[in-house]
Amino acid sequence: MTSLSIAQGPLTVDIHGPGQRMVNIVLLPPKGLKGAPLPEAAAKAFEELVVNDLSYIPFLKIVPVTKLLGGDPSKGVMGADIDFKPFQLARVDLCMTTGWNGQYIEGRVFETYSGRRVVGKSYRDVHANLPQVADRFCSSFLEALTGKKGFFDSPIVFVKQDGKSKEIFTVLPQGRGLTRITQLGGFNLSPAWSGDGKQIAFTHIAKNRHELGIYDSETKKINRYYKGLGNTIISPVYGPDDTLYAALNINGATNIYELSKSYKAGKTLISGPYIDVSPSFDRTGSKMVFTSGRAGNPHIYLKDMKTGEIRRVTTTGKYNTHPCISPDGRFVAYTHQTSDGHRIYLHDLGTGREKQLTFGPGNDEYPAFGPDGYFVAFASSRSGEYKLYLTTRHGDTPRIISTGKGGAFAPAWDTSLQW
Repeated sequence: MTSLSIAQGPLTVDIHGPGQRMVNIVLLPPKGLKGAPLPEAAAKAFEELVVNDLSYIPFLKIVPVTKLLGGDPSKGVMGADIDFKPFQLARVDLCMTTGWNGQYIEGRVFETYSGRRVVGKSYRDVHANLPQVADRFCSSFLEALTGKKGFFDSPIVFVKQDGKSKEIFTVLPQGRGLTRITQLGGFNLSPAWSGDGKQIAFTHIAKNRHELGIYDSETKKINRYYKGLGNTIISPVYGPDDTLYAALNINGATNIYELSKSYKAGKTLISGPYIDVSPSFDRTGSKMVFTSGRAGNPHIYLKDMKTGEIRRVTTTGKYNTHPCISPDGRFVAYTHQTSDGHRIYLHDLGTGREKQLTFGPGNDEYPAFGPDGYFVAFASSRSGEYKLYLTTRHGDTPRIISTGKGGAFAPAWDTSLQW
């Protein structure tokens, strides 16, 4: 799952590397700063938020301070205020300190073997924004430790069952900030973020036609388009330079098209007499994966956007759909039908090796890579109703994302990394 480097230089975690090394961290009791009293309730709430955030990181293990010989070995929040020997004896890699006064909170994480500060941040006006502060601090910590960012502050857009209709919502991966985007009735499906995180494209199925929906996060308005897009509009997605692509049925076959700035069908990207759907691009826009029925059954294919070459990715099974390419273009996560139901698989485009990431029960579908290429969101019916879950590209134990009442499907991550 992870590899840890502490012998040479700073402690770092390669979340994409081999190994199963856990990183132990102790959250030290919060302290008042410069004689200011400690706000007990706020300090406790902040610690609970941080604990919850860090619990999503599979390679982190929170160790109680009571496991240290002699208890809390700190007199303050700075490195000079901490006796690191008890941590070393207990084989604890990291420790976190928090300091409070009436105006701000300070958070720091230190390596216990070197005393080096991994991250240090200060936040003002925190009492009304404790969840956001916890998310920001944990995001900075994770970035300092792994070199990757975007998990704690990148929302997921998804489809949520609302009575007889399906509507578009967003939520943070920690299950906070649930926000309704559409209230259109009918079926609103296949949401996708623009690269800058400012728009969400989706398919709106009304009574008489398919429409392309575009939500603008700045104006909070939704525009809908259908002229020049054929009879069906499936799986819209943003590609290079935030150009929009979608699977359209214009001439009797469902193929993948580039859309113009006025949201009309432009050049054909993938064509043929078969069904081609579900395009997904890497961050550079040089690779696109998609689902095609050209082999007689749905399989995953890869198009090199520079050369135009198309090659088949999946060769096993008879039903492989919903591909999502990792931002770095190294892996493809997809839905694979097994005798026990649908499962999420991972294909290494470099080696051709495949790995099963999820194991049910029920059906696991709609994989979506996070902005770091490490976390994978997906929908599963394992509880009897489809809900969203998180795993990693290593197949760590899935964790449910709280989305409230109603089924949840088709997650897609905001990869803009903007706060």
